[in-house]
Amino acid sequence: AGLCAFMVSNLKVPGFVMPWEKDHAQFPERIATPLQIMLEGPIGGASFGNEFGRPQLCGLFKTYEDVHNGRYRGYHKPIMTAGGMGNIKRVHAQKKDIPPKSLIVQLGGPAMKIGIGGGAASSMATGSNDADLDFNSVQRGNAEMQRRCQEVIDACISMGEKNPILSIHDIGAGGLSNGCPELVSETGGNFWLRKVPNEDRSMSPMEIWCCEAQERYVLSVAPQSIDEFIKLCERERCPVAVIGEAASDHQLTLYDEHFNNKPIDIDIGVILKKPPKMLRNVRHLKEDHDELDLSAVDVDTAMERVLKLPAVANKTFLITITDRSITGMVTRDQMTGPYQTPVSDLAVTARSYNSTTVKQCPWESAPT
Repeated sequence: AGLCAFMVSNLKVPGFVMPWEKDHAQFPERIATPLQIMLEGPIGGASFGNEFGRPQLCGLFKTYEDVHNGRYRGYHKPIMTAGGMGNIKRVHAQKKDIPPKSLIVQLGGPAMKIGIGGGAASSMATGSNDADLDFNSVQRGNAEMQRRCQEVIDACISMGEKNPILSIHDIGAGGLSNGCPELVSETGGNFWLRKVPNEDRSMSPMEIWCCEAQERYVLSVAPQSIDEFIKLCERERCPVAVIGEAASDHQLTLYDEHFNNKPIDIDIGVILKKPPKMLRNVRHLKEDHDELDLSAVDVDTAMERVLKLPAVANKTFLITITDRSITGMVTRDQMTGPYQTPVSDLAVTARSYNSTTVKQCPWESAPT
């Protein structure tokens, strides 16, 4: 089951501007307006779920923009959260140890000049970064590639105890520079930069290693299982490449065959286990607030305003654009009642097509 959340500044719908939506400051030119985001962004999120085959059953939508004690705050750099929930068999829940010489495999799409510094850029104040860097930091999704990766993973899971995957790590913020070291955090590893599938030959070594091109995983496979694993990938038409191997020296080494050097050659503990301690001096600032004056507040007007606030108002337009029944295991979605009015914040999924779960309710003596 999937979820999609949006947090943006005030919408300011033409002809329907709300009393609290004031022009506090000029909106950054390089960033789409909240209205543009909410007209197009949800379609993209829904399309990904529909194309990938995952029901979207949860989410939220809120707006905020205000000046408080001289500070202008808002979601000018919008936040979109796409997440999901699933279940996993106990036999696959724990990652296995990665012996030396185990192969490190990248599954999924190639490196591209997207998501460059995305994890860091998302934490910067709006407008403080270069416009081109802001553009390159945005990640792009590819539902078809995600589906191919998922089919390979599902095939491995279906093999039960013979699952060839020893350990797996998704590629998100930081790209391979984050996923690969964490995968071999207990052993160290050797990686070959030019074996990473690459769609843009103009990329620098840093960009290849750090880009956050989506729909990728790194995983460890035993050498004796690699042929069978690659056959699964070929069957599902999912790109796959062996990009490294686990070591036993706790050293992270990245070889660049093109420049015949080692861009990275460092004790992995420096990165993951023993980083330099950061010292921060923190002090609490006390803000002064005016006394709340409700003398001029009309209850009816106040209630109408609250019900028009996006965080409270009807979210049907975000719910009906996406499939809420695919997989065949959605036993209840958000739309409830005889007229399918979205009055619920609850959705329920089954664990499988034919399983039942017996659970002891805390207030009853008999299992239900």
